[in-house]
Amino acid sequence: MEEEKVTPEGGQEPSGEEPKKASKKQEAKMELYDWIQCVVGALVVGILIFMFGVRVVNVQGHSMEPTLLDTDMILTSNLFYTPKNGDVVVFQTDTYGADPLVKRVIAVGGQTVDIDFDAGVVYVDGVALDEPYIAEPTYTPEDFTGEVTVPEGRLFLMGDNRNRSTDSRRSTIGMVDRRCVIGKVLCVVVPAADIVSGRDYGRIGSIY
Repeated sequence: MEEEKVTPEGGQEPSGEEPKKASKKQEAKMELYDWIQCVVGALVVGILIFMFGVRVVNVQGHSMEPTLLDTDMILTSNLFYTPKNGDVVVFQTDTYGADPLVKRVIAVGGQTVDIDFDAGVVYVDGVALDEPYIAEPTYTPEDFTGEVTVPEGRLFLMGDNRNRSTDSRRSTIGMVDRRCVIGKVLCVVVPAADIVSGRDYGRIGSIY
């Protein structure tokens, strides 16, 4: 005895094409959903990065050589950040143009700064700084006339390329309000391109 077959209305058996089409539509929907998830995820990450103060900044000028070079791209963050001695920071002040500047924290509020320009030595609280990061000793006084005490809430900043840096020695910058600090420099993400040798990718990473 033959088995009884149930056919759809119209008397024809299913061909198998309709389930395949449905399966393809389902796969397309899932793929679209995955793409939407990726885009939304990227937007959320971008918003969180912006909210928590992580920024990529382009270095302009030679005042931080040899630590940072002109056109280096650096990563900064102000998340739970309090400036301290030796940090390299990005800041912006109305007294010296609109572009962000990059300098090193030499002293914080309450500390004293003095500079022996004959010997090229910087003193903080009477102690000579050990500065292996500078390009050369500090010989140019700019507007600096003698020992100063950094007011609370302010920073004394200097470039590592001491004799080619406009910094807290110059009255147009002076001691910088901590609230002007955009963030601490964490690392180099894209090194500057040298005309002769190209990019030194070995410089990618922390500057400390």
